[in-house]
Amino acid sequence: MTTIVGGLGTSHVPAIGAAVDHDKTTEAYWKPLFDGYEKAREWMKDVKPDVAIIVYNDHASAFSLELIPTFLLGVADEFPPADEGYGPRDVPVVKGHPELAWHLAESLILDEFDMAIGNKMPVDHGLTVPLSIACGKPDAWPCRVIPLCVNVIQYPPPTGLRCYKLGKAIRKALENFDSDLRVAIFGTGGMSHQLQGERAGVINAEFDNKFLDQLSGDPKALTEISHQEYMMEAGSEGIEMVMWLIMRGALDDKVKEVHRHYHVPASNTAAGLIILEND
Repeated sequence: MTTIVGGLGTSHVPAIGAAVDHDKTTEAYWKPLFDGYEKAREWMKDVKPDVAIIVYNDHASAFSLELIPTFLLGVADEFPPADEGYGPRDVPVVKGHPELAWHLAESLILDEFDMAIGNKMPVDHGLTVPLSIACGKPDAWPCRVIPLCVNVIQYPPPTGLRCYKLGKAIRKALENFDSDLRVAIFGTGGMSHQLQGERAGVINAEFDNKFLDQLSGDPKALTEISHQEYMMEAGSEGIEMVMWLIMRGALDDKVKEVHRHYHVPASNTAAGLIILEND
């Protein structure tokens, strides 16, 4: 049976990727943030996942407002880094796992989740920054990756409850995949931030830390947070945090918190990191 080795939740701030790419991680501004990522890199080396399912949102790199899938699974052999306006990041090509990805697609669709299928697409900082956070600057990423893209750009995004249920359906699909694969699940995005308007730069550390507390201990409470509450409390881009609930739904009801890190600011965002394992 396929084994879920744990879940990792992290912000995917593009400036974090730039700091890695340009060797700025030990500079005074960035060092406190990256010091908190060392445990994640140790954890990845310890648990050695064969595959990471990375839940993220595209930032108009693979999709535009002409085509907006609510949930999309990448099933390709590989996914190149996207050009987000300043050239692709100098990071390894992301290698997929088509066999498991197609199994997930079939299982989830038959469980009545209407998944779109990505046979060819680039992946932007939403996916590659979490890999950099967890893996550093390798010549090749240490595991295969299945991208799971979620619309949190164009209203309406999926609810937290729907995301949590999708995580549970992913868990079911993995348990029914006949292999000895070790799978990690990443939920990415957030935490509190807003990039435009009068509230640009808003940070709500109290909301963020309560979210992390409940992600570990009371995830069902998080499924009751409305879109409006996310935006009021965590800024317009705080809605990205619903993607962490897909990761959480794939784990046991009771989990062990392995590591937590929270830092303000990372660019104009509150950056969070949490690692959870089944207890």
